[in-house]
Amino acid sequence: DMGTYTRLGVHYGLFFGAVRGTGTAEQFGHWISKGAGDLRKFYGCFSMTELGHGSNLAGLETTAIYDEETDEFIINTPHIAATKWWIGGAAHTATHTVVFARLIVKGKDYGVKTFVVQLRNINDHSLKVGISIGDIGKKMGRDGIDNGWIQFTNVRIPRQNLLMKYTKVDREGNVTQPPLAQLTYGSLITGRVSMASDSHQVGKRFITIALRYACIRRQFSTTPGQPETKIIDYPYHQRRLLPLLAYVYALKMTADEVGALFSRTMLKMDDLKPDDKAGLNEVVSDVKELFSVSAGLKAFSTWACADVIDKTRQACGGHGYSGYNGFGQAYADWVVQCTWEGDNNILTLSAGRALIQSAVALRKGEPVGNAVSYLKRYKDLANAKLNGRSLTDPKVLVEAWEVAAGNIINRATDQYEKLIGEGLNADQAFEVLSQQRFQAAKVHTRRHLIAAFFSRIDTEAGEAIKQPLLNLALLFALWSIEEDSGLFLREGFLEPKDIDTVTELVNKYCTTVREEVIGYTDAFNLSDYFINAPIGCYDGDAYRHYFQKVNEQNPARDPRPPYYASTLKPFLFREEEDDDICELDEE
Repeated sequence: DMGTYTRLGVHYGLFFGAVRGTGTAEQFGHWISKGAGDLRKFYGCFSMTELGHGSNLAGLETTAIYDEETDEFIINTPHIAATKWWIGGAAHTATHTVVFARLIVKGKDYGVKTFVVQLRNINDHSLKVGISIGDIGKKMGRDGIDNGWIQFTNVRIPRQNLLMKYTKVDREGNVTQPPLAQLTYGSLITGRVSMASDSHQVGKRFITIALRYACIRRQFSTTPGQPETKIIDYPYHQRRLLPLLAYVYALKMTADEVGALFSRTMLKMDDLKPDDKAGLNEVVSDVKELFSVSAGLKAFSTWACADVIDKTRQACGGHGYSGYNGFGQAYADWVVQCTWEGDNNILTLSAGRALIQSAVALRKGEPVGNAVSYLKRYKDLANAKLNGRSLTDPKVLVEAWEVAAGNIINRATDQYEKLIGEGLNADQAFEVLSQQRFQAAKVHTRRHLIAAFFSRIDTEAGEAIKQPLLNLALLFALWSIEEDSGLFLREGFLEPKDIDTVTELVNKYCTTVREEVIGYTDAFNLSDYFINAPIGCYDGDAYRHYFQKVNEQNPARDPRPPYYASTLKPFLFREEEDDDICELDEE
């Protein structure tokens, strides 16, 4: 149930994450004591997006003006476009929210900060004075979550409700800013990282349904009198589904890796001492890398999952269109992931910008994060070619993507430096290079997925599962090259004859993976309750389960529809006459 899942995610992921990420330990403990930890008389939401602003966080317009006389902040919605919009849990449920608002002290605007605001009275759930809330109504999906709008009219909150882990305001109105602004946005990475994992979780459900169905569905026979062929044994059907299976596994490998980096970075931030300059620089470096990596991974993993849902639906034929097999509702529920927590296109451009900035830093001899460390070898990679090496060597496949990504990033960096030299500022130059930024992020992210897949197999897989996982990783890497073959021809790493070899290898690994397809999907350990699609049931008796489900949901009744007398009968019997016999010309 994506509605319930989202409701819990809004509180524990967004509200909780913001309080923990931007509040002090004392503030976090305070809100835990108020019931935020166990949802007791307390449910939090996350008020960032406004009617007029989404991606541009710095442009949010809700205000929080400090009143020195009363030691309070006054929260206001200055005009309709500043209305908080799409706020999950706000319409009916939330008692509190974290509000992103402009901190204004003594007339000076210090930018967007986070504040805890109580929305409703605890005892009777009525709205607090100055709070206006409404339901934004019907959505494409996820109707189980009560998205709402919020307006604030002179809502007063204690000064201590400003979350002060980084930005602090004292009783006299003195403002202390963090040494580096990047730290204040660390909590925003939480959602991006979790959505990479979500992409795997949802993707594995639908690839399992489609592959289980393909293993029992028979159509056509090449030999008269023989059983029809299972559709999973058709080579083209294998090509439709098995690369998607490999993609879902790749998402798991990479999401786990980035999730571990996120956890380590958040712990470093929690333990950071104000006077620890070396620690501060290390944390800032990690946060920058997380921003770039999570932006690209969130975008391309959520797009990939949407693609998996739709392509697996098509692979199930007409039965994929049935509401009882879950594809339609899942797609409608899923695609918001491509928009919230950062529009995918904007995040991709942001990731591309960070890649160019990393290349610029390298040219100046400055350090860069591990995710782009391969750029240090760019001069060695720039003109690299396959030169007869094996396309089943993981190192060669990773190198292929590093050559492609490195060339794109460095060409874009050359153009960027040229534009700066012509007098454009950084923002103007990056806008000119929007397409290059997008392409750089796309290829770099695919390189990351492939490298992480091979790396985790090499370092973590036991002998019993190493080869089956390696077969999947090789299929994913080769299929990815085939899908973007023009890129590798343009960059000179491959020749046309090499593309033919890639195609042959994709076919080979599809055949190999097909032999273990049940094991690959059973390894997800998904119960029929979670699968919730009769054609994807574990025991393989899909038709019986499907027929039973349809008849349970549509029990036998009068064979005439309820609108028979009012509509159907008058339409069919417009003239009460016997059918005329059709005269045939038999000459």
